[in-house]
Amino acid sequence: MNEVAQKVAESLLQIKAIKLQPKKPFTWASGWKSPIYCDNRVALSHPPIRTYIRQKLSELIQEEFGSVEMISGVATAGIPQGVLVAQDLGLPFTYVRSGSKDHGRQNLIEGEVVGGQRVVVVEDLISTGKSSLRAVQALRDAECNVVGLVSIFTYGFAEADANFAEARCRYVSLCNYDTLIEVAAKHNYILNNDIEILGQWRKNPGEWSPTE
Repeated sequence: MNEVAQKVAESLLQIKAIKLQPKKPFTWASGWKSPIYCDNRVALSHPPIRTYIRQKLSELIQEEFGSVEMISGVATAGIPQGVLVAQDLGLPFTYVRSGSKDHGRQNLIEGEVVGGQRVVVVEDLISTGKSSLRAVQALRDAECNVVGLVSIFTYGFAEADANFAEARCRYVSLCNYDTLIEVAAKHNYILNNDIEILGQWRKNPGEWSPTE
């Protein structure tokens, strides 16, 4: 698994799906200042990397969760990854919206859902886990048996671990923040003195300031 994490990290850095700017941080939608920005959707434009991620997510699901009856993606970035994985595994696919439609059938979940199905949720990345867990709860409310969630990348926040534990939902990721930083330093995407900054941010991202 460590080899997979390293290859995913290197690939995402090469195509600039993950950008590291400790000296010129990004601003997330939450308002957090961050020295890292991750957009795994870029991988969809690179067939060899897209294929590798699809294969490894499929293998991860089979290894960690055994027999699964449906794959469900989290809107929006989890949808294409989920479709690829469902196709790979020959399974039905659904996706969960961020909110119910305001017209038609006002669906929150798109696709056919059968109560009792063993479902794995696919997400592109995990930060706090809150949006992912809203999707998990929507599927549970539809009487699905959500056995877990997989993602391409996780920041490894303690808040995410606590949120998933409280929701009693297992989650596993192909790549993580520690591996990313290790690979970024090894291949000169960041300077050695940036590593401490990136570590400080991860410990307390909501309070972190680039002036520290």
